[in-house]
Amino acid sequence: MLAPQEIRTYFITSTTASRRRIFQVDRNSELFLQILRENRAKNRIQLHAFVVMPDHVHLLLTPAPETSLEKAMQYIKGGFSFKLKSSFDVWDKSYTNHRIVDTEDYQRHLTYIEQNPVRDRLVQDARSFPFSSARFALDPMPDHFLQTTRG
Repeated sequence: MLAPQEIRTYFITSTTASRRRIFQVDRNSELFLQILRENRAKNRIQLHAFVVMPDHVHLLLTPAPETSLEKAMQYIKGGFSFKLKSSFDVWDKSYTNHRIVDTEDYQRHLTYIEQNPVRDRLVQDARSFPFSSARFALDPMPDHFLQTTRG
């Protein structure tokens, strides 16, 4: 049995195969964002934050109650690879994940994601990076974390 959705929120990092900078091409980044939008529209995930960097992505997401983290990542990484139609490997085989434990952890990872392009000197202001959730709101923090702060 899966844990309740609200306690299954993860910070994910997935790198491209051989750290190839495939997301330097705007069209590839747009395609990845399309895959994220499609998976949200199909209610497979709640997406709280993301950034698409030249050779990796960071996601803050909650899989749907009936969807394992592994399946959610298969939808995202596999969906992108399928639509990209590259003759090269697109992704490293694995990804790293950290289960978010509380509101402070959630906020820390949200900030990390949105400030990533600033830290890497791609932009001076996070909101000016075109492939980041810093520009607009996505799915809100799961209620479970909000309830823990109300105490």
